[in-house]
Amino acid sequence: MKSLEKKFKDIEDEINFLKKKNNAIILSHFYQDEDIQDIADFVGDSLDLSKKAQKNNADVIVFCGVRFMAEVAKILSPNKKVILPDINAGCSLEESCQPEEFRKFKNKYSDHIVLSYINCSADIKAESDIIVTSSNAAKIIDSIPLNQKIIFAPDRHLGRYLNKLTKRKMKLWNGSCVVHETFSERELVKIKVRNSEAKIIAHPECPENILNHADFIGSTSALLKFISSNQSQKFIVATEPHIIHQMKKSQPHKEFIIAPGTDGNCSCSNCPYMELNTLDKLRDCLQNLSPEIKINNELIFKAKKPLNTMLKLS
Repeated sequence: MKSLEKKFKDIEDEINFLKKKNNAIILSHFYQDEDIQDIADFVGDSLDLSKKAQKNNADVIVFCGVRFMAEVAKILSPNKKVILPDINAGCSLEESCQPEEFRKFKNKYSDHIVLSYINCSADIKAESDIIVTSSNAAKIIDSIPLNQKIIFAPDRHLGRYLNKLTKRKMKLWNGSCVVHETFSERELVKIKVRNSEAKIIAHPECPENILNHADFIGSTSALLKFISSNQSQKFIVATEPHIIHQMKKSQPHKEFIIAPGTDGNCSCSNCPYMELNTLDKLRDCLQNLSPEIKINNELIFKAKKPLNTMLKLS
């Protein structure tokens, strides 16, 4: 008797079969491995992906990214099942800002409103007045009256950059991204000397000493737009290196150099949380429809309010 079990030519074939079977959509952040980006229905930054999922008629959202990104998708699409290939795919920014400690910080500055970077947990979003992204933060801050005091959490490097850009004095939570802190100013200068014609592009989560050398600073989407519109043929990229996969797709004739870490090479700037997601885990989560992101209705209601405020202001 012949086996009724379906045979697949490769794991990608199996993933596509399971995606169709479950009426699922696969979303991949720019920082995921190339093979995950290539099988995804959409590749982008966290908010843009969540908005695409919200408008899609899929029943299941598979978010290949980190936990806070999947939470945003669940908050914006509460009636859809949201799954994450590895539930341990967290974020150093999220982990640096725990709700109980943050409430104490808030209480010290009760006359401040809270702007939180989207890279935080649903619990922190619920404690916030407005959520921002690296692409819309400056515009939103500029829309707030100058006499209104602001707390900015959780990324101190992004907060410092925004203070400089908007000429504000926001109170900053002391969090940071483990990826963007790995870059070495000394090694960056060395590689720039060897590639004097290259433009340095950096994400604003980088420390100030790295941003000081940048020819362009912007969100992941802004970096991709810049390398397409700029005439330079060579770029030194100071953000998580998997974004270079999309850069090469967009501009195959241009050269992209990963900004070096303290030891002079680039491997240390891979996001250890993003790397927890693999094709095997993507297949498994589609087979089992788990691990699932579950958020209670009260928290969804509280966390959605500052997200909606952001969408109105940006």
